Amino acid sequence: MEAAFEALRGALGRERLRLLAAVQYFTRLRVPGRTGHTQETLEGAIRYLPVVGAFVGAAGAAIYLLVRAVLPAGVAVALSMAATVIITGALHEDGLADAADGLGGGSSRERVLAIMKDPHVGAFGATSLMLALLLKFNLLLAVPPSRLPAMLIAGHALSRLAAVGVLMTLPYVRDEERSRAKPLVGGTSGASLVVAVVTGLAPLALVGKPALTGAGCVVVASLLWRAYLQGRLGGHSGDCLGAAQQLSEIAFYVGADASAFAH
Repeated sequence: MEAAFEALRGALGRERLRLLAAVQYFTRLRVPGRTGHTQETLEGAIRYLPVVGAFVGAAGAAIYLLVRAVLPAGVAVALSMAATVIITGALHEDGLADAADGLGGGSSRERVLAIMKDPHVGAFGATSLMLALLLKFNLLLAVPPSRLPAMLIAGHALSRLAAVGVLMTLPYVRDEERSRAKPLVGGTSGASLVVAVVTGLAPLALVGKPALTGAGCVVVASLLWRAYLQGRLGGHSGDCLGAAQQLSEIAFYVGADASAFAH
């Protein structure tokens, strides 16, 4: 019995490290203690990306509720979006912009990857980022105030599950050892998939029936994005995962809004 207890304690300790590593890796938040960024910990951290997404969405929802009590809905939505960007350090938005620049301006696989690595934002990246933010703002503004907090939590969690799906089903295309996304590539175990799926889908229950249409749109969007990446690059990069999250989040809001308006 004591051996079983120690084994359970060890397993819970490892999961705690993975969760803390995910928070530290995918946000700008400081975590208590040291996460011990071993290769095993980083590989396992990917399973908690939807959990991090749910937390980010919850923070945005809290800001929305606080601001909405004293200011118009548009201001509340804008500040809730700003909060999520600040918490993540615009990690996924940066990925969308870099991916748009590379895929829009590069003719060959090598050129696409080189452009993505360039820290400067080009016309494709700036335009894509602006359109993404405008779309999210208007889609969220159209959501009834009582449902918007749940939409934020579910949208951020599910869209990160979509990014995990791309990571797990396509090879990583960069060779650089210092690439930010490379340590995560090994986290493709069955356990990681189960945790990511459960935690990515669970928040949909908060939204109700519109979440089904939203989730369907996420599936379509992520599969199309995956097929495009496979055809253009033969795999994914970290920027492509950020773009997957952004595109899937927008797709969720589109589907959920359409379902709500249809009824």
